[in-house]
Parts: sequence; C-alpha cells; structure tokens
Amino acid sequence: MSTTRDAGRDPEETPSDEALVRAARLGDEVAFATIVDRHGPGMHRYALRLVGGRDADAAEVAQDALVSAWRSLPSFGGDSALRTWLFRIVHRRAADLTRRRRPVPIDDQLLSHLVPEAAENALRSILDEELVEALQRCLDELPWHQRAVWLLREVEGMSYDEIASTLSLSVGSVRGHLHRGRRTISERMARWR
Repeated sequence: MSTTRDAGRDPEETPSDEALVRAARLGDEVAFATIVDRHGPGMHRYALRLVGGRDADAAEVAQDALVSAWRSLPSFGGDSALRTWLFRIVHRRAADLTRRRRPVPIDDQLLSHLVPEAAENALRSILDEELVEALQRCLDELPWHQRAVWLLREVEGMSYDEIASTLSLSVGSVRGHLHRGRRTISERMARWR
C-alpha cells in the first residue's frame, strides 16, 4: 500500500514496518508519520465500527491509540506484527470509550459497501437500505468480542492469528467467537436470504 510519503518510490525502497519502528524508537517523527499514514486509515475504520459509527469518537480512539503507540514504542517487542499491535491498542481504547458511554447504533453507511449497489431500481434500493440497517442492528446486539472478531475477519480481512494477537485471545477463542457471531447473524438475517 503506497502512502503520500511513499509516492514515487520504488516499492523495494519503501521502508518495512520493522525499519520504521526502529527509526521511530530513536525519535524519528517522519518514520512515525509514515506508520500513521500506512496504518492510520485502517485503525480509524476499525474504531469507527467499534464505537457505533460516530466519527468524532472514532477519531478520538484512533488519536489516543496513536499517542499511546508513540509512547509505547520502546516497549514494543515485535512479538506480533506492528499492524496487529496497533489494532490491539485501538481495540482497548474503543472498549474504554464504550464503557464510558452508552452504546449507539452503527452509522447506516458503514456496512453499505458489503451490499451490492442496486441498479436504478427504487424498490431494490429500499431493500438494500433495510438489509444494511438489519445487519447493523444485528452487529450492535452481538457481544463485544463476537462483534470485534466479526469486524476484524469479515471487514478488515485479518487472519485468525492476527485477530488472536490483536484481541489477546487464543486462536480457538477467536474461532469460537466468530462461529457464534456468524451463527447469530445468520439466524437473525434469515429473512434476507
């Protein structure tokens, strides 16, 4: 994935996450800015879904996570991928925010990309909107870990190992949460088949 700072560079010249972490640990703010450019959009997207689609809350969570990452870089041992570590921080910050605030449903537009666009058919557009709303309600009702695992797997495309590392769960727990989440969603969305 190319970033603004990486534009025009040969992909082989693009620094790895490991190299960026080493440089950022030494106080290189440009290296950390590259990390932000590379991983910030995904962190914000994940935060947005976890906090119910409120952009201000997602921005707060992502910013807090990045500040925490900057401060914690010296203790980052590299046991997991940088992306996984950053998403784990986002997850924790979103959980903290969610505990402090009352849950709010996800924004209608967040999951609309999962539903194919309707051809110029008004009835189909209405049904697609209802499908997205039903899916959002279903996700809102899932327990926290099931929702987080489902979002990381189905929307962010993370592997079971990455999710386990991100959420500090075993791979077996990830599989269990995903299975239960998928089953619940399947049961509640049965009328849309």
